[in-house]
Amino acid sequence: MGTNNRKLTAEQDIEWDTPMYKLAVTQLDNTAELMCLDPNIWERLRTPQRAHVVSFPFRRDDYSTVETVFGYRVQHVLTMGPTKGGLRYDINVDLGEVTALAIWMSWKCAIIGLPFGGAKGGVRVDPVPLSRAEKQRITRRYTSEIINVIGEDRDIMAPDLGTDEQVMAWIMDTYSQQVGHTVPGVVTGKPIELGGSQGRREATGRGVITCAEAACRQVGTAFDATRVIVQGYGNVGATAARIAHNTGAKVVGLADISGGIYNPEGLDPAKTDEWISENGTLDGFPDSETVTNEELLEQPCDILIPAAIQNQIHERNAPRLDCKMVVEGANGPTSLEADAILQDRGILVVPDILANAGGVTVSYFEWVQGLAQLLWTADEVSKRLGELMGRAFDEVWTTSQVQGVSLRTAALMLGIGRVARAKKARGVFP
Repeated sequence: MGTNNRKLTAEQDIEWDTPMYKLAVTQLDNTAELMCLDPNIWERLRTPQRAHVVSFPFRRDDYSTVETVFGYRVQHVLTMGPTKGGLRYDINVDLGEVTALAIWMSWKCAIIGLPFGGAKGGVRVDPVPLSRAEKQRITRRYTSEIINVIGEDRDIMAPDLGTDEQVMAWIMDTYSQQVGHTVPGVVTGKPIELGGSQGRREATGRGVITCAEAACRQVGTAFDATRVIVQGYGNVGATAARIAHNTGAKVVGLADISGGIYNPEGLDPAKTDEWISENGTLDGFPDSETVTNEELLEQPCDILIPAAIQNQIHERNAPRLDCKMVVEGANGPTSLEADAILQDRGILVVPDILANAGGVTVSYFEWVQGLAQLLWTADEVSKRLGELMGRAFDEVWTTSQVQGVSLRTAALMLGIGRVARAKKARGVFP
C-alpha cells in the first residue's frame, strides 16, 4: 500500500493540516513504505491517540482585559507506557504543530529505549511580553483544564519553547493542590529544590554535542579540530556552544532572535553569555561580523547546529550551505526538500529525533529518581546520558550502513519499528 493511497481525510485536513504535521506524516509514510510496515499499524500511527483542545479566559494585569487563550495537549501513542513531552508557549502554536511534535517524540523515546509514548503541549500566546503574574495565571489555568489527562503515570510534561523550570513548578503545584498531595513526577525539568535532576537544563545541548562527536568519529574527523556554527542561542544552542568550545572546537557563529554574529577566528561563549546578560541579545557584540539568521546558516563551517525553530533549512538555502555536517538541535529544522538536497551534496545530517533526545533522556532519569526517591549527581547523569545517547547513535549508524539509507531514515526505521512491534504485541481491544 503506497503513500499515494494514503490521503488525509477531510476531518484531518481541518484539524491537523499544517506544514509541520505534513512533514512528520510524510516522514512516517516514506519510512513505513520502505519498511513494508503492516498497513493497519501504519494507518494508526498517522494520527494521535488523544488530542485535547481547550480554551480558557486569561486576565491581564490591568484586570480590565480578559482574553480567550487556546491550549493543546496531544498524546500520540499510549502503548509504551505513560506519554512524555514538552510544553511550549508560542503565538503561532496550533494543533498540527503540537501533533507533529508528539509524533516525533514517540520515535525519539523508542530510539533511546525509554518506556514512554510521545506527547506535546502548547498554549497559543506570546510569552515575551507576559509579566510573571500573567504567565503564572496562564500556566495554572491551562493545567487545571487538562488535569484529568496528565499525571506521573499518565502524561508527564517538561519545558520547551517559551517555558522553563518555573513554569514546571507552577504546573506541579497546581496539580498537587488539586489531588491533595505533592506529586513531583507530574513534570520534569523542574527546579532542583522540587525534585528536579542535576544536568536536566543542559541535557539537550549536551546530547547534541555527544552526537556531533560520535559522527565525527565515524567519518574520521577530530571534533576538537572543527568549526561550529549554532543558530539559536536559547537553552539548547547556548549549552551546545559552551560544551563545543570547552571540548576544543572553534565556535565561529552564533545567532539569537536579534540576528547572528560570525567570526572565523572563533567566539568565546563565556563572553557572549556576559554580553547577553548585560544587553539582552547578541545584537552589537564586538569583534564579529553582524549577519542575519538566514545568512549565518550559509557561513563556512564544519558542523552546523540549527537549534532555533522548525523549517530553517529549506530548498532555497540548502544548496548554499557551506558545512560538512548538520546536527539538528531543534525539532523539524530541515524540510523534506532540503533533506534530499543535503543528501545529494554529501552533507551528513544527524536528525533531530536522535540528536536532541538528550532532554527527554534526562527527563526520564528525573522521573525515575522521583519515583524511587533516588538522588544522582551531575556526573552520574552526564555519564548515563552519554551511554544511552552513544548506544542510540551507534544503532542508528549501523542501521544506516546496513540498509543503505540516511541517518534520518535509519532513525525513523528504528523508532517506528519498535513502536509497531509494541502495538502488535499488545493487540487490539476489544
